[in-house]
Amino acid sequence: MAHRLLVRRLWTLSAKDIRSLPASTATAAAFSSSSSSSSFSTSLQSAPTRLSFLSPSRTLPGSLPHTSRREVSFNVQDHEDFTDRVIKNELPVLVDFHAQWCGPCKILGPRLEKAVAKQKGRVAMAKVDIDDHTDLAIEYGVSAVPTVIAIRGGDIVDHFVGIKDDEELDSFVSKIIGK
Repeated sequence: MAHRLLVRRLWTLSAKDIRSLPASTATAAAFSSSSSSSSFSTSLQSAPTRLSFLSPSRTLPGSLPHTSRREVSFNVQDHEDFTDRVIKNELPVLVDFHAQWCGPCKILGPRLEKAVAKQKGRVAMAKVDIDDHTDLAIEYGVSAVPTVIAIRGGDIVDHFVGIKDDEELDSFVSKIIGK
């Protein structure tokens, strides 16, 4: 994760930012290929007014807007998390029981998230990895993956096993929220 952040910040560095570097740093950067790497790092450390590329005040480019948005789905962490975020949830919750090794699960997951996102917050989606949470899979009678169980007010209202197309998923989600 830290590597991606570093690469993103360096990628957004513009030519204007490079020109605003102190002269000793800019010179060292320009001639780093001809000089040894130790002299380059020494010149960077000795520059008193060095520009920090990792400063959190830098803004992201227009193509990567930073907005706070509510996630469509969440991963269940443990049985207590399942109880708090699924059973006690005021919204209906679709629980996607899946596995990392399951090919149909990898197809259904994004489709189901898309169908839930269309409802704009009227339904939540929980993802349960059956290899990590076998107790939940056994408790809810999951014998095959993918299995999707709809829970409202702590009660199971509907479920399906296997993969469905987009129209069937939209219909299933609409039925759960009572449309």
